[in-house]
Amino acid sequence: LLGLAVFLGASALVAWLGAFATLGNVDGWYATADKAPWSPPNWVFGPVWTLLYTAMAVAAWLVWRRPGQRTGPALRAYGIQLGLNLLWTPAFFGLYPAMGTASLWLGLSIIIALIVAVTVTVLRFGPINRAAGLLLLPYISWLVFASSLNWWAALHN
Repeated sequence: LLGLAVFLGASALVAWLGAFATLGNVDGWYATADKAPWSPPNWVFGPVWTLLYTAMAVAAWLVWRRPGQRTGPALRAYGIQLGLNLLWTPAFFGLYPAMGTASLWLGLSIIIALIVAVTVTVLRFGPINRAAGLLLLPYISWLVFASSLNWWAALHN
């Protein structure tokens, strides 16, 4: 259970650090931004991300528990996607006041790289633990949806 706590803690840390860039800007520039017509209300994002971060941590833990099955490359892929996840929020939300639209395009490039990294993680997790790979599929779906919101914002702001 200590391993699970470590993975949950890492996910919580990424969420917490990302919240710094979000909290100051959701009610700032983002409140008046031109958002995609399919953008959900702001209150939806917190619960969705909480579920996704939890699923990510459980998936990584399930893989970590299977030593000897080439978990190293799978967990490195997981670490890369977690790092990209951490980069997106400050790029999209935090840099906009200083960089304007360029930050939104930077965010889009990061989220596309993140989709690729999570896909690689799924492909590495799946053979080690099928449930771990499946737990990340909603994350990919959400990232594709979020990238459509990011793309709209970059085009219209």
